[in-house]
Amino acid sequence: MFNDLDTILHSQLRLAVISLLVTVKEAEFTYLKEQTKATAGNLSVQIQKLKDAGYIEVEKKFKDNYPQTLCRITDAGLKAFEIYFKNIQAYLKPKK
Repeated sequence: MFNDLDTILHSQLRLAVISLLVTVKEAEFTYLKEQTKATAGNLSVQIQKLKDAGYIEVEKKFKDNYPQTLCRITDAGLKAFEIYFKNIQAYLKPKK
C-alpha cells in the first residue's frame, strides 16, 4: 500500500527545486534562491545532490561578464518527480 519515498526528493529544499523546475524546465540559481528562500550555500549543496542523482543538469557560464548558473530538469528527474508524487498521494489519501 505504501511505497518507499525517494530519499533524494524527500528533502524539503530538493523537492522545492524539482517542483520549480518541473514548472519552468530551466532556471537560474538566483531565481531558485529567491523562490526557495534558501541560503546560497545550502542551495548549492542540494543542487549538487540533485545533479549527482541525475535529476538535474547544471550549466555554468557567463552572462554580461557575470557568472550564471542554469539548472535544468532531466527526463530522469521528471520521472522521479512523477513517481514521488504518485507515492506521496498514497500516504495522504490511503485506500480504505
